Amino acid sequence: MDDVKIRAATLDDINLLLEFEQGVIEAERPFDVTLGADPITYYNLEELVVSDDASLVVAEFEGEIIGSGYALVKPARHYLNHKFYSYLGFMYTIPKYRGRGVNTKIIEELRQWSDFKGLKEIRLTVYDENLGAIKAYEKAGFKKHIIEMRLE
Repeated sequence: MDDVKIRAATLDDINLLLEFEQGVIEAERPFDVTLGADPITYYNLEELVVSDDASLVVAEFEGEIIGSGYALVKPARHYLNHKFYSYLGFMYTIPKYRGRGVNTKIIEELRQWSDFKGLKEIRLTVYDENLGAIKAYEKAGFKKHIIEMRLE
């Protein structure tokens, strides 16, 4: 999909991005029994669009927005060897375009933004049972780092 273009999201994209957000929630709900009842939201999309500490991007193919993702500057824990890092989230691709490199293009754009911001550490979270997403992130160069566990 060489014709996929990555661009900064705008406030005009918000309604579609809200639909994408529900797609993310729907995809993640089977992996997380702690999610509240619908309707829920994860993100403040408007804030991500206008913030200097975030880059919310969309992927376009033939004039259609088919994917999204963001990078957000976050403070690191005081004991780590970096003060800030780039956190990736809202990684979404319309189902019919999955497996065609859209996510990789989004990640590359967010990696470049992170580098521009001087952030050398990039992190994201993914459910341990979400094998498709893990495979996609590993293909983009991510490595498993830590597993968060919970007790009910």
